Amino acid sequence: MSVDLKRGETLPIHINMTFPALPCEVLSVDAIDMSGKHEVDLDTNIWKLRLNNDGYIIGHEFISDLVEKEHESHKHGSNGDKSNHEESSLEVHAHGFGKDPEKMVKSVKQALADGEGCQVYGVLDVQRVAGNFHISVHGLNIFVAQQIFEGAMHVNVSHEIHDLSFGPKYPGIQNPLDGTKRILRDASGTFKYYIKIVPTEYRYIWKEVLPTNQFSVTEYFVPMHEFDRTWPAVYFLYDLSPITVTIKEERRSFLHFLTRLCAVLGGTFALTGMLDRWMYRLLEAITKKHSSIIGKF
Repeated sequence: MSVDLKRGETLPIHINMTFPALPCEVLSVDAIDMSGKHEVDLDTNIWKLRLNNDGYIIGHEFISDLVEKEHESHKHGSNGDKSNHEESSLEVHAHGFGKDPEKMVKSVKQALADGEGCQVYGVLDVQRVAGNFHISVHGLNIFVAQQIFEGAMHVNVSHEIHDLSFGPKYPGIQNPLDGTKRILRDASGTFKYYIKIVPTEYRYIWKEVLPTNQFSVTEYFVPMHEFDRTWPAVYFLYDLSPITVTIKEERRSFLHFLTRLCAVLGGTFALTGMLDRWMYRLLEAITKKHSSIIGKF
């Protein structure tokens, strides 16, 4: 382990999630930099796949820019959070998604009735500082959201995390959120995943170095109540450890091989010697017993 000396680099976030109860038209992916800096033109590649009730793909949408705001203007679970999301802009290249509010409300209600879901996947490149990203319906105008869901209690953020990682994978890595499934029935609320990222370097036996990250996570769920003024969401709040972990692949030396070989051979000889003594004593005892029986006759 050593102190993390990386500066000015970006943090890749690989996400692949499914929301079985929310159509793609209402879902937005928001990233907030907790340093207080306003970032523009983040390099993002996020796709949203429309899924029917059986989980088959029926359409897709590409998000080219994330919603980004300053940390000071963003408060989790506050009224300011709601208004900030209303005022934020999200550049979307839509495939068959209507932009007229009335048509959108009708389209989303039909999608909800049909049991349409959405799969969100891709890579976010964010600053290497503490922050969060969340997937929610915050990109909707508050009045449109009310018409669609008739209240926050009816927003179902059930989800399945197929993959969440912060860099390329190395042999033996275990991402604790992969395969996580959270299904809400007759309830609603906000999921929060508090993530501690540990910078990691994996050194292959041929000296190539793979910079990546491991992480640990703590999960927290906040149930919605009838008169709550917040809207459900799935938050991923992350922070970085100041310590870098280095994992090395090493080939054992020939001397180590000889030592282990000698240990195996020595153990084999010792075991065969013990077996030889036991067999000798057993045969000797049988022979003596047989001789004594013959002597009696």
